[in-house]
Amino acid sequence: MLDEKLDALSRMTTEHMAMPFPPGFRGLDIEDQDMVMLDADAYGCAASALEGPLAERQRAALTRLLTAFDRVLPAIDDAYASRYYTHLHKAAVLAAEVDGLRER
Repeated sequence: MLDEKLDALSRMTTEHMAMPFPPGFRGLDIEDQDMVMLDADAYGCAASALEGPLAERQRAALTRLLTAFDRVLPAIDDAYASRYYTHLHKAAVLAAEVDGLRER
């Protein structure tokens, strides 16, 4: 099960890197969340989860990011940006699942 989730996470991070950043979202804050930082931090957590178990600091950051996505996603009114950040949110959720499946 871990291997399948790792494969899926790898595909999702590759897909994410191929997606252009949403126009107009640089420097934009939604629900007090900088959208560039949300992107960078969520991708960073996902990429780290591919490499091995997350450190406690990374795990706490991922939990905060998932909470931020819960606030931000409903407030995005751009169709492409909504797809972009929903895809990234799914990758972050999968990263948390991968980390939870790893033996510590």
